[in-house]
Amino acid sequence: MAAATLDTAIARHIWASRYRYADEADIEATWQRVATALAKVEAEPAVWQRRFRDLLADFRFLPGGRILAGAGTDRQVTLFNCFVMGRIEDSMDGIFEALKEGALTMQQGGGVGYDFSTLRPAGTAAHHAGTIASGPVSFMRIWDSMCATILSTGARRGAMMATLRVDHPDIEAFIDAKHQAGELTHFNCSVLVSDAFMAAVHADADWPLVFPSVALDGEVGTGDEVRREWPGFEQPVACRVIRRVRARDLWEHIMRATYSHAEPGVLFVDRINQWNNLGERERISATNPCGEIPLPPYGACDLGSVNLTRFVLDPFGEAARLDHDALAQTAAQAVRFLDNVIDASHFPLPAQGEQARNSRRLGLGITGLADALIMLGLHYDSTEAREQAAAAMATITHAAYRASIDLAHEKRPFPFFDKAAFLDRPFVRALPGDIRAGIARDGIRNSHLTAIAPTGTISLLAGNVSSGVEPVFRRELCRPVFAADGRRESFVMQDAAWRCWQVEHLDGSLPPAFVEAEALSPEAHLAMQAALQPYVDSAISKTINVPESMPFTDFEAIYQRAFELGLKGCTTYRPNPVTGEVLQGVDTATPCCGIDRESD
Repeated sequence: MAAATLDTAIARHIWASRYRYADEADIEATWQRVATALAKVEAEPAVWQRRFRDLLADFRFLPGGRILAGAGTDRQVTLFNCFVMGRIEDSMDGIFEALKEGALTMQQGGGVGYDFSTLRPAGTAAHHAGTIASGPVSFMRIWDSMCATILSTGARRGAMMATLRVDHPDIEAFIDAKHQAGELTHFNCSVLVSDAFMAAVHADADWPLVFPSVALDGEVGTGDEVRREWPGFEQPVACRVIRRVRARDLWEHIMRATYSHAEPGVLFVDRINQWNNLGERERISATNPCGEIPLPPYGACDLGSVNLTRFVLDPFGEAARLDHDALAQTAAQAVRFLDNVIDASHFPLPAQGEQARNSRRLGLGITGLADALIMLGLHYDSTEAREQAAAAMATITHAAYRASIDLAHEKRPFPFFDKAAFLDRPFVRALPGDIRAGIARDGIRNSHLTAIAPTGTISLLAGNVSSGVEPVFRRELCRPVFAADGRRESFVMQDAAWRCWQVEHLDGSLPPAFVEAEALSPEAHLAMQAALQPYVDSAISKTINVPESMPFTDFEAIYQRAFELGLKGCTTYRPNPVTGEVLQGVDTATPCCGIDRESD
């Protein structure tokens, strides 16, 4: 691959508009600033400044965009990309306090996620106020306006996630909330789908839509009650059945909406909580805006990605292979780097800082997977490609856990650490014996260590390597990005592996393993995600691009298959009249256009 220079127009644009600080002359100066800032929390800052600088060299490790933009500056910003906000109290004071907290967080550069399930369904009486509740979707519109207003002040382009339980009485309104172009444009929306609901779908049973009885006045509902876990309650609580629907009808409603309008996504919330390393002390009901970090109230994303293309030895050659030793060393150093972010960062709200310091959650992932597979001569949809990808992620995860154990020995475990409870969590039980023994002996510095994010912008900075675990969208495409003044500017780009191949193959031939996203089946996407999930203690952000011509029955089967494979969520994208296409290939007959869906 090319040396560590900004050798594409879009990389130079992104660095200058998003990550360059003051009079920095080049990307090397940016790396120096970031390394120096994060080494300051060490007992030997000079030693770690050099090591962190080497870690960033040649784009081997790509920290989250907020780290690159904010570390070592005098800006009042957070180094965390995204947060899940606190529980929204079901009162006017509580709602607007939550709105204020979101505004303060977004103003300082953080995206936000909210679970709106705590808000009473539309049409029910409000306690003591003598008014009728307007429901979660109506308040989501206030958040959407707030986000637009914050952006108009020149703050970083924001992102928000809204979730709602599949048994909330307003679930149909939530599913339909973005059917019209221009509605809730700053939100991603996902339904919290439970195992019980999926069982009801498979059994063709009725499904109760409910809300905690203690929060409801009057005689609303059927008079029946069921017990449910509900956000804001320590134990399962009595919930009044407002009405019943056929589970299959509700499932089809969700599927029809995402087929036609690309939202809502689906989060398998019971699986998320089952595999949570802190599942004994927290119940998760929301994620960051792109879904790779399920988080408790006030939890934060501390993200970074290992660029796999930099660890391919003899690319395109007969002896092409991944350097697992170098991969493990890089992952270990990245853990220390990201752990220091927690101590170096400003937090918009005190509760966010407290949550981050008590759990010390990290989200170390990968990017450039598809390009690395191409350079290894492996087709994305092949057993060997999935095995190689899983082996790379296993190397990173196990190195990360071992590094976190070493950090705990040196600096102390995370404050929420409970040895017996932690060792009994399903993900931890599956770790190699030496890691479990190390945790029993020294504890561990970080409650979570791995997540795979959609690395849109930082992958462009690194020379347009393929993003996260996604396949190469197209070898040449047109990408619109935001300029510093808010205008869109479009760039024609070439995929990094394709550019590398062309250096010695001027005839325009394709590498044998080169495949574009549109040539892959949904099963290929799901199989890759399933191959990696056992080595990811948080989650994986993955979008399955499907053609507009796909029949609905085939589309719906994608989500059923995702559930069967044990995935924590599923997101698809089918071109549609509301959102259009994400990106377009290069076509001299049409202008560059598309939708900017970057995450950082």
